Amino acid sequence: MQTLSVKLQRLLQMPFHDKLNLLYDKLCLLKGVLYYRQVFGHFGRGSTLFRPILLRNPRFMHIGNNVNIRQGARLEVVLGPNSRIPRLHIGNNVNIEQNVHLVCHSRLTISDNVSITGNCAIVDVTHPYSDVNNLTKIGDRILDENSFVEIGYGSFLGFSTIVLPGVRIGKYCIIGAHSVVTHDIPDYSVAAGNPAKLLKQYDAIRGVWQRV
Repeated sequence: MQTLSVKLQRLLQMPFHDKLNLLYDKLCLLKGVLYYRQVFGHFGRGSTLFRPILLRNPRFMHIGNNVNIRQGARLEVVLGPNSRIPRLHIGNNVNIEQNVHLVCHSRLTISDNVSITGNCAIVDVTHPYSDVNNLTKIGDRILDENSFVEIGYGSFLGFSTIVLPGVRIGKYCIIGAHSVVTHDIPDYSVAAGNPAKLLKQYDAIRGVWQRV
């Protein structure tokens, strides 16, 4: 009872704005339990999805526990003409900040403990352009391939990072802001730029970060 009393006292002492934010957070958690668990392939305990701008084919999306996805997210699974079953998987304890785009038509995997900052885009979709006689606009064309993107355990994507199809980012990688990742990044690396290049790697024997 004393613990409950202390919590209640702290709640009453909170500024009004903080009380509203807390109420909003709790309502979003409730929406996860009552609605998102019904429409997603999986929607884990303690996970919150704040007002996405687009949520398409969520039955192919699997969200782990304690995932926090901020406002403006575009979560889209694109269904192709064949029998491929796409899968967008987000692990446990992942935070995804505002206006992030995740677009998957084959396989997009974000491992546990990943942090994705605002305005990032992670896509496994390629828009082919070589056929100049194709009357379909390029934005509506999707290359039918077994593509993928993988983001490893504990990695961090800086603001406005773009990750393109066919890329594996290893575990505990740091990608600098405004980077465009076009190729694999090995474990325990720092990379940045357009296209992203390795800047540092962790030397486990010496226990230090080395410039590449």
